[in-house]
Amino acid sequence: MQHTERYVSAMEFQPSPRGQEYVDRLQAFMSDFVYPAEPVYAAQRALHLAAGMPHAVPPVIEDLKREARDRGLWNLFLPDSHDPAHGLSVLEYAPLAEITGRSIDLAPEATNCAAPDTGNMEILHMFGTPEQKQRWLEPLLRGEIRSAFSMTEPDVASSDARNITASIVRDGDEYVVNGRKWWSTGANDPRCSVLVVMGKTDPHADTYHQQSMVLVPLDTPGVQVVRSTQVFGYHDQHGHAEILFNDVRVPVGNLLGEEGSGFAIAQARLGPGRIHHCMRAIGIAERALDLMCERAVGRTAFGGRLAERGVIRTWIAESRIAVDQARLLTLHAAWMIDTVGAKGARKEIAAIKVVAPRMALDVVDKAIQAFGGAGVSEDTPLAAMWAGLRTLRIADGPDEVHLRDVARLELRDQLARLGLSR
Repeated sequence: MQHTERYVSAMEFQPSPRGQEYVDRLQAFMSDFVYPAEPVYAAQRALHLAAGMPHAVPPVIEDLKREARDRGLWNLFLPDSHDPAHGLSVLEYAPLAEITGRSIDLAPEATNCAAPDTGNMEILHMFGTPEQKQRWLEPLLRGEIRSAFSMTEPDVASSDARNITASIVRDGDEYVVNGRKWWSTGANDPRCSVLVVMGKTDPHADTYHQQSMVLVPLDTPGVQVVRSTQVFGYHDQHGHAEILFNDVRVPVGNLLGEEGSGFAIAQARLGPGRIHHCMRAIGIAERALDLMCERAVGRTAFGGRLAERGVIRTWIAESRIAVDQARLLTLHAAWMIDTVGAKGARKEIAAIKVVAPRMALDVVDKAIQAFGGAGVSEDTPLAAMWAGLRTLRIADGPDEVHLRDVARLELRDQLARLGLSR
């Protein structure tokens, strides 16, 4: 009964007055500034791409950031545990993340709530020294610099972080970093100043205490950004970098947390961040559903509107149901984090990381089908949406890892109820 009551009580999702105020203000910002800026951003990106500068920053981004700061829509992701006077709970922030997902290239960065900076700021707040916070966290919070997270490696199955092979070896007052990373999102952006690098400091320690994290300035000798990896042919403005570390030396003061705490820090970073990813994915799905409905009403084929066709109505109905189901599950996970912490909400977090990207990908796919040839072209945002969401089924752990975790935790609970050991 206690297990069931936990779920029933979690379904009280009435926004707090503070949360609703932020929703209203953010929606106004989106309508007045973000959506009108989308064609401007696209034009500026096109000019940069034509000039061979795929990672140059479109000027409109800085305009939006100034407006968001002036409106108090800044660093919204920071939970109240960081700043009880101003911070939002995870449940209060979740609808805001969804709203920003509707304009995924502009709104998260405009409000300084874009990955990977959000996760990096959180772990700097939780584990950084005063000196590290002054040098890196404060300019990140002000939106003056950007950062990247270097964990994934091309030569090992990085979904199991224990496989990480990059080495971090202490040599006197320095750490020496060697290894090869990729999918270091953001490292190609000209504003990226620091990398959070995960590697092994003690290969002989127990499995979960071999890894550590160090802060590596991007301009450190020995750091080589090899390339930006495309995603289904798309060049992300911030880039997804492959990076070589060749005898890279940083002061021991750049260690994040303690030696051997890298795995635990990674888990702390990825938990709440998955709420952000999933809610933004729901925002993308809502935007795609809007586009599908507009297409259905405005397009005529075989003597009638698409909206009159049963198959189109089925797509719309199934999409609405799926979006609302995923939202409720994600809000429940957010409530769990607020209530019992990210560790206590591991099962719920793993579940939404599977459900939300799959759902959003399916809604976008239906919208693409409704648009026909236009859906796979650059004339609509749907193809880029699809590419990003398909990648999200791998980023921050593939579906299969999260499904394994859900099953393991569900079976553990069942065994505990039966009084049996694992």
